[in-house]
Amino acid sequence: MRNIRVDAKRGFVPEDEKNFSPEAIEIMRTASRHIRYLLDEGYDLKQASTFVGNHFLLSERQRLAIARSLASRQQLSERKKKQIPIDQLAGREVWVDGFNTIITLEVLLSRSILLECMDGTIRDLAALRGTYRLIPETDRAVRMLLENLKNAGVRKINILLDQPVSNSGRLKARIADIAEETGCLNLDIQILRDVDRTLYDKELVITSDSVILDHCRSWVNLTAECVKQMGYPVVQVW
Repeated sequence: MRNIRVDAKRGFVPEDEKNFSPEAIEIMRTASRHIRYLLDEGYDLKQASTFVGNHFLLSERQRLAIARSLASRQQLSERKKKQIPIDQLAGREVWVDGFNTIITLEVLLSRSILLECMDGTIRDLAALRGTYRLIPETDRAVRMLLENLKNAGVRKINILLDQPVSNSGRLKARIADIAEETGCLNLDIQILRDVDRTLYDKELVITSDSVILDHCRSWVNLTAECVKQMGYPVVQVW
């Protein structure tokens, strides 16, 4: 347990009770309507979020939640066309954006804030920025990922981890151990310098990363399925 943080709660910030109170969410939804209009008029998301966020005096965490939740009409249309249901994965090969998916599942199991986004994905507010440590929920998150793919009849699982992120080697080792325990033997875990670009030309990518969703050939919304299975309440700010 030396390399596992036992006091961590992934994605938790004490101010979230205030940031995501019912009253605050209503203000955020109003702000989101303004930003969505600007997005559809061709404005940059970051610029629109800054301009509207300043007007509504939103906190940085509230602005982050809105920015992660929204997308333009064109983005939503293209992402929907490329989405493949999990019940169509039998006998197929999938590509998992490792840190993106596992961290969101850790947040779910930590019972921290999760966002239901316009494109149907579930996103978190963990914002690790290159630092990562295994926590008690890590093993459960990996099991949830692998067991859902095993139950879907996936032929091969490729999990890609970002080399610049700390403890990627330790996470790879834990995934391999848990895969052996759960009987997911056809598994390839790679540590790469640029996971995003590797996934751009792949089919059946498991991620909620908006940039990857806009570039990949097709994707699977696995984290939303996991949230549904647990019946976990998510936050909608749009």
